[in-house]
Amino acid sequence: MAVLGIPILENLYPSTMDMWPLEAKEFNRNWQFYENLKQGKLTTTKCKDCGLVSWPPRVICPECYSENLEYTDLPNKGKIIVFSEEVRGVPLGFESPLIHAVIDLGVAPARRILSRIVNCPAGVLKRGDEVQLAVFPVPALPIDKGKLGTVMSERVFFAFEPVKK
Repeated sequence: MAVLGIPILENLYPSTMDMWPLEAKEFNRNWQFYENLKQGKLTTTKCKDCGLVSWPPRVICPECYSENLEYTDLPNKGKIIVFSEEVRGVPLGFESPLIHAVIDLGVAPARRILSRIVNCPAGVLKRGDEVQLAVFPVPALPIDKGKLGTVMSERVFFAFEPVKK
């Protein structure tokens, strides 16, 4: 994730400019969520003690404070409830249009989630449109392994995209 054009940052990893989560096992207790995304599965956590399913994935159950959690699959398709499109003034690192939507997955407790919509031109999306999970690569994360050197950890993130009709 070198920043080209800024000589002092070339061939360096500017961690303060990295807008993606640290997905590696070494840095994140929710690393399994990202491994599931790499397989094209949207998942969340379910408490094995009290049965609560939480979104987003947790490391501790918000109901009984147990750490005894497992990952459970969520639907990869949903329907748009409401959305916003940002065409001008899009933040650095994003492309126009920047579309965010509340998506109804149809199952509790993650019945409604907020997500980006990708692969969709401005003015096309409508309420009630069906969308599907879209997993995309983000810049790799350099991990210093000491004597083993620096290893690049591949990363992905998710959004939703309109279902092709």
